[in-house]
Amino acid sequence: MEWRDQGVVLTARPHGETSAIVEVFTPLHGRHAGVVRGGVGRRLSPLMQPGAQLDVVWRARLEDHMGAFTVESRASRAGLMGDRLTLAGLNAITALLSFCLPEREAHPGLYQHSIALLDRLGDNDDWPLDYLHWEQSLLDETGFGLSLGVCAVTGSRENLTFVSPKTGRSVSREGAGDWADRLLALPPCLLGQGAATAAELLAGLDTTGHFLENHLAPSLGQRPLPAARGRLIDLFARRLSGAQSRV
Repeated sequence: MEWRDQGVVLTARPHGETSAIVEVFTPLHGRHAGVVRGGVGRRLSPLMQPGAQLDVVWRARLEDHMGAFTVESRASRAGLMGDRLTLAGLNAITALLSFCLPEREAHPGLYQHSIALLDRLGDNDDWPLDYLHWEQSLLDETGFGLSLGVCAVTGSRENLTFVSPKTGRSVSREGAGDWADRLLALPPCLLGQGAATAAELLAGLDTTGHFLENHLAPSLGQRPLPAARGRLIDLFARRLSGAQSRV
């Protein structure tokens, strides 16, 4: 058995004295693990860092075996480690992909979205909004997407202000009525309406986080969300709270 693809390193752990078991996210073969011989050595260990983009060849005797990778570097993201927030973003992205995606199931659209986000991390200060939209895509791909087009109560497309924490459907201000304090926020940025204030961005992340934690995670066996996401949100809150400019 053999295939070739590109992929982003999600996790890597030592295996024996010189090898590593590496998990990559590929467009055609999904989240896939394999042994990299020499993966902890001086030449290959820099390629095994989460976020690194590789050309990979996977070989195994049978399809259901773990198999082994041979790898070549496609893009290194070591430069992101110099900033605490961008490093936290990198860690949250790779941790959530490893946590949420089933093994060996292709998600080419999410792969391209993830690569675009990783490329944006060190580029400018606008990437937190891109990250929020990426979490929406992750929910869509895993079957827990938000339905934000019309009010679930009135059918109106106007004044969409809330999200039902149970259904993920949008609710207008008029439709919410006395239930408004039990609903999640729907800031304009979740609707794709341009930029976002710091408060709107944090509100959007609170909403996507609710569905990651209370809908997606329970479907995976009640495992808690990766701590890397919580660390990223904490850093967002510290840096973005009180900011007046739009991102």
